[in-house]
This record gives sequence, structure tokens and C-alpha cells, in this order.
Amino acid sequence: MSNLVPMETAPRIAVLGLGNVLMSDDAVGPWVIQVLLARYEFPQEVSVLDLGTPGLDLTPYITDCEALILVDTVKSDGPPGTLRTYRKHEILKHPPQPRLSPHDPGVKEALLIADFGGRGPREVLLVGVVPESTGMGTHLTPAVREAIPRAVEEVLAELVRLCAAAAPRAAPGEPDVWWEKGGPPGGGGLM
Repeated sequence: MSNLVPMETAPRIAVLGLGNVLMSDDAVGPWVIQVLLARYEFPQEVSVLDLGTPGLDLTPYITDCEALILVDTVKSDGPPGTLRTYRKHEILKHPPQPRLSPHDPGVKEALLIADFGGRGPREVLLVGVVPESTGMGTHLTPAVREAIPRAVEEVLAELVRLCAAAAPRAAPGEPDVWWEKGGPPGGGGLM
């Protein structure tokens, strides 16, 4: 059975948060997604998801989308909390490197697989945040926490550019960052 989303149901634009909520600043992608979901409403053609650490399982989420916006930590020069943005050609500029763990997101590989089948997104924006710590922990460092509003604004600006603007919720909520509260939604601990 295929995990690919059928073309008629695939969103035109996918906004995907990547990262491990148990590894401190690596949770920036899920954090940004939770802020977006709590404070904005999105057109039907936009899918907004926290994917955690999908590895090559990322491919079905990007197949048949016209545009893709990813939010994740990035290895880059600059102090922690620095925002970096990359377009598709910049992401694919260099060949994929060996994946060091099953938790590496496999962004390049997923894009190449989708493109090889002729079903990859034409437009891609990676909104990256330079982490301070990716060690075990369920809280963002102060520098990365301060980058969250800027990362949210980058995503919102890209949606405007793609003619799919989000609207502020009439009654915005607080982001559901359950990992900082000690357990997943619905109760239970982390383990």
C-alpha cells in the first residue's frame, strides 16, 4: 500500500515543522508549527503539520505539492537564534551527505525522490534557525526561543508571496508545546 497522498487531495502548499522535541533547540520546527496553528487560520489549500523527525518518510508529505515551506534547525555560521533561509536550488546545490542517524530529516533525499518522479514541489523555502543546544532537553534555549516570532513571520510572508495568506484567529490560543509540560497530549509521560 502506498503512503503517497493522491494528487486530488494533496495540499497546494505544505508547511512542515521538523525536529525532535526531546533535543532542546531541535524542537524549533514543532514550536513554530504550534504557534502557527494556535494563532492563525489557513486556506484549505495549505497543510500545516509538525512531522517530528521523518527521515525519508518526508517524501509523501511533499509529493504533489506546488510549494513547500520547511522549518528546522540548521548547521550554519552565526550566533544561536540566527535565522537562515534557503530556496530549493540552494538546498540541492550539493549532493546529499550520508545520514548519521535515522532521525536526520533527509530533506535533500526526499526532494530528489519527489523530483525524480516528476511530482516534487516547484517552490521550496527552508526557514532555518541556528541552534545553541541539541542535547537532551525539552526546552528551547533563550536565543532560539526569541527566534520563534521571526521564523513565524518568514512563514507568513512566504504564504503571502504564494497567494495563500493566513488570517489571524479571532481568539488566538497558546501554542500546545506539550513536551515542555512533561508529556504528550492526552496524558501519559514521555516514556
